Amino acid sequence: MRDLGVGFGYLMKGQRWVGAHGRWFGFGLLPGLVTLVLYAAALVGLGYGADDLAAWATPFADDWSSPWQGFFRGFLTAFVFVFGLFLAVITFTAVTLLVGQPFYESLSEQVDRSEGGDVPESGLPLWRELWISARDSLRVVARVVMYGVLLFALGFIPVIGQTVVPVLGFCVSGFFLAEELTAVALQRRGVELKDRLALLRGRRMLTLGFGVPLALAFIVPFVAVFLMPGAVAGATLMVRDLAPPESRDPQQPPAAAPAATPGPAPDRLSKDW
Repeated sequence: MRDLGVGFGYLMKGQRWVGAHGRWFGFGLLPGLVTLVLYAAALVGLGYGADDLAAWATPFADDWSSPWQGFFRGFLTAFVFVFGLFLAVITFTAVTLLVGQPFYESLSEQVDRSEGGDVPESGLPLWRELWISARDSLRVVARVVMYGVLLFALGFIPVIGQTVVPVLGFCVSGFFLAEELTAVALQRRGVELKDRLALLRGRRMLTLGFGVPLALAFIVPFVAVFLMPGAVAGATLMVRDLAPPESRDPQQPPAAAPAATPGPAPDRLSKDW
C-alpha cells in the first residue's frame, strides 16, 4: 500500500516541476488545447447529428406508432452521444500525446536533464516516433475498450455493479493512463509496449497511485489539459526510478564485462520483467 502514496507523490512532483518551470508548462499546454478544440467540435457535431443518425440506422421504426418510435430513437440518440463521449474520454490522452509528441518528448528530455545524469534519446526520425506512438496507442485503446465492455456487462449485477465495478473501472483507466504517460520517457529508452506493460504490472500499486487520481481528474477534459504537462513530467520522474539501468540510454554502448567475472550475460529487459 505504501506504493500508492509513492505513485501519487510522483504525480505531485511533476506538477511542482512544471510549476517551477513556467515556460515548459505553457509549452506543454499547447497540444492539449488543440486536442480539446478538436474534440469539442466533434462532440458538438455529434450532438446535432445523433438524432439523424439514429433515424437513418432504424428505418424499420418509421411506421411505429407514437410514443414508441420517439422513445426508441430517443434512447438510441442518447446512447450514440454517450458512447461518443465515452470514446472521447478514453482516447483524449492518447490523441493528445500523439498530437503533442514533439512537445512532450522535449518536455520529458528537459525533466531528465534537470535531474542530472544521461538524457536518453531514441535516435529515431519524427515520423517513425509518431508511427510507433500511434500504433501503441491503438493497442492500448483496444485493451481499454475490451475491459470497458466487460465492466459494462458486469455493471448489471446487483450491488456489485454499483460498487465494485466503478472502482475497477477507474483502476483499469488509471493503469493504462499511466502507461500512456510513461511511454513518452520509456520509448526514448527503447522499451517496447510489451515490456512497458510488464514493468508497470511489476509495480502495480505504484502505477495505480499515479494513474487513478489522474483518471478521476481527466473525466473533465478541460482539467486534463492543465494537468497534462505535469503528468508527463511526473511520469518521467517515475520512469527514472522505475526503469532498469540497462534500458535508460539505448544510444550508449553497453560496458564490457570484467574478464574475470564468470557466469552468463545478464538477461534482456523482456526476460527481467
